[in-house]
Amino acid sequence: MTAPETAAVPVRRLDPLPGPGRLGTAAPAVQDGGGRSVLEGAFGLLEAVERGGQSGLTRLAAECGLPKTTAYRLLEQLVELGAVERGHGGYRMGSRMFRLGRDWQPYPGLRSAARGPARRLARITGAVVALGVLREARTLVLDWTACETDDRLDPLLDRAVWPWCTAAGKVLAAAAPSWLPPGPVPVSWWREAAAIRERGVAFDREEVVAGACWLAVPLYGPAGPPVAALGVVTDPAHSLERLVDVVQQTGRTISARLGGR
Repeated sequence: MTAPETAAVPVRRLDPLPGPGRLGTAAPAVQDGGGRSVLEGAFGLLEAVERGGQSGLTRLAAECGLPKTTAYRLLEQLVELGAVERGHGGYRMGSRMFRLGRDWQPYPGLRSAARGPARRLARITGAVVALGVLREARTLVLDWTACETDDRLDPLLDRAVWPWCTAAGKVLAAAAPSWLPPGPVPVSWWREAAAIRERGVAFDREEVVAGACWLAVPLYGPAGPPVAALGVVTDPAHSLERLVDVVQQTGRTISARLGGR
């Protein structure tokens, strides 16, 4: 079997969703002893703690490329702020991060506009419903909605961060032609992106997780590119094609609530 044909395209990660503009001039970053900004080191440690679940100082410092003394100082400051907690097995994410992050949404009113329609969609289809966005070349699932689901899909509900190439990520990436996936770009992606734009729906047939098939449609605000994606996840025994119409209709309902087309 030959390797998939790829195009040598330089990686350029652009956010396909509208973001805040820049006001004024950024203040100079405070540097730590290694030349990195203190904020960069602290956020790097937070991401390492999130990835590891609970990790010790040595591992976190090595993963972030920080001296142990610097990592310890930053972690202890994060502990004092409630962003990180110290346990017997090392450091874990703190309750303050949970409180700050649980209500994050990329567009005003998105979660409330999607909540009711997503529940109805889950009830009608019996599938798991996802509300997702594309950020930093990853799919972030803001909310999962499940009515009755196959036990094999239960682990999905505990995961919020996915590769960009979920159906939700694809439908948002296709709507932003200047956005490029990280790494070598398969030639097939450009054909797939054109088909997604034409039909308004993207598919992932066990490409990300074995036993999980996704389809997603874009959600629009009053202007510009999609602000999010609505997806459903089911097992391979169910036909994604039979779900397209009802998912698209639900997407139009949510977009109307957001003032979109």
